[in-house]
Formats: sequence, structure tokens, C-alpha cells
Amino acid sequence: MFGISALGWVHTLGSLPAIPLAAYMFIKHGRIVPRSQAGVAYFVSMLIGGLTVFLVAHQPISPVIGAATIVLLLAGYAVGFMAWLGRAGVYLETIFLSLTAFLLMVPTVSETLRRVPDGHPIVTDPNSPLLKGALGLIALALVVGVAAQVLALRREGGRLARRMQG
Repeated sequence: MFGISALGWVHTLGSLPAIPLAAYMFIKHGRIVPRSQAGVAYFVSMLIGGLTVFLVAHQPISPVIGAATIVLLLAGYAVGFMAWLGRAGVYLETIFLSLTAFLLMVPTVSETLRRVPDGHPIVTDPNSPLLKGALGLIALALVVGVAAQVLALRREGGRLARRMQG
């Protein structure tokens, strides 16, 4: 079905939970929260997707996206344990993990448009304006989303500083 191998299904179904988990955390917390139950499940799902992409990738860029996702994922989860970074750690954590969600959505949207519906995909040409537009919207969402997250963290930091003084 959809021209996906058994290993491809392991990759797809293993990484698929990361999408609703990221959406849930973005809506509830405004960012991916690594030290939460949803954050741990997101980590596992993203790691499965990032590691298995090397076994199923057909596009030359796919291993690069997989490697970048793994590096950003590990950095995003590790930076929270680096107390010496102070407040910068929260910013880095937020940016790194938002980038992992972006790197998940690029191939998800591309592959979905190029495979669904089965036998008659919405997009057949990788240079399709529809595909390019969809990927452009994802890139715009990343830029706007990260900017909004950074501004929210700055506001939160200001409130915390005022509480500490008062």
C-alpha cells in the first residue's frame, strides 16, 4: 500500500506519534517540553524516525535530514541539563526542538502529497507549485513559531525577574 515497504511502515508508524505529540505540546505549553510525559514519547518517536530513515530513504537529502534531526533532538534534550547555560538553555532547547518538528513535517508533507491517494497522488512532480507552496508554508510556520516562542520566553523571563525582586 502506498508503495511503502515493511521497514518503511516501521519508520512511518514509529515516527507518526511525534506529530500529534508536538502539536499537543505547542498548543498546551507553546513549545515542546522535553521533561514531560509527552516530551519523552516525542523523543522516542523522533528517535525511531530519525534512525530508521537511513534504512528506507530514497531521496539523497533524506539521510541529511535524518542526521540533522537526530543531532538537534539530542542537543535539544541535553541542553536542559547544562545548568551553566542559564536562561540561554531554555531558548536553545526551544529552538532545537522546534527545528526537529520542522524537519519531521518537511518529509511528512512531501511524502503524503506524493503518495496519497494511493495510485493517484495529489502531486507527481517534485517541482509542483502545490508541493513547493506547502513546504514554504511549513518554513513560514517555523520562522513565525520560533519568533513567537522566543518572545513568550522573554516575557516569561521578565515576569520571573520581577517576582524575584518583589
